[in-house]
Amino acid sequence: MAKYEHIEETEKNLNGSGLRIGMVMSRFNIEASEGLLSGCVAALTHHGVNTSDMILVTVPGALEIPVALRKLASSGKYDALVALGAVIRGETYHFEVVSNESARGVMQVQQETGVPVANGILTTENDDQAFSRMGEKGRDAGLVAIEMANLMRRLS
Repeated sequence: MAKYEHIEETEKNLNGSGLRIGMVMSRFNIEASEGLLSGCVAALTHHGVNTSDMILVTVPGALEIPVALRKLASSGKYDALVALGAVIRGETYHFEVVSNESARGVMQVQQETGVPVANGILTTENDDQAFSRMGEKGRDAGLVAIEMANLMRRLS
């Protein structure tokens, strides 16, 4: 790092105090989604986000997550958003459609609105993979939301 000592570098900031976080969760594959939510809320509260500064919106499935994210982002009320859901492979091509289009929609929301969106939508081969990853993926999404909200504030 000495080679770059004169370059200002932003530091990771996981202080969630005062941040407002919106979460959109799919009700499809609800057990995995609730596991993601549990991990996310635990990380948010552990890092200082008050539950009174969080909102949870539920939608039928992963394809509906982006439209709800866009509405929250457009409200101007939230510093960051989190997408939570589980797309588990079935026997048809539908898995690829839902996985790809939900991810595209999440990216599009943050690119078009400037509000960071942590993508906590699992895409797994089976229920066992989803259940083994849900806690950590939810936690990671919460941490990403805090870090990116603080980064956006710093860059403003």
